[in-house]
Amino acid sequence: FLIKQWYQRRVRAASEDVVMEAQDESMKRFTVELEFVQCLANPEYLNYLAQHNYFKEEEIANYLKYLLYWKDPKYAKFIKYPQCLQLLELLQEPRFRNELVNVP
Repeated sequence: FLIKQWYQRRVRAASEDVVMEAQDESMKRFTVELEFVQCLANPEYLNYLAQHNYFKEEEIANYLKYLLYWKDPKYAKFIKYPQCLQLLELLQEPRFRNELVNVP
């Protein structure tokens, strides 16, 4: 009986640890994505990404598309630089991304 109780407590504690780790990972991801989206409001950062050919990568285009969820009001309320959402929208267009490479 005591072994069963000990085992159940260990299983419960382990599952709580997994939940807490998942929550920590979700918070880290939220923070990283929020910071990246807000960096899009910085023209120098956009120029850096363009000059280093990041916008030519399909993975980046897909990531930018994924980040559109920040336009949802339940996420947008965390954004300090709302102009980043407009730039995120513009970055969905390949032509806009290509034109950024031509900016000195």
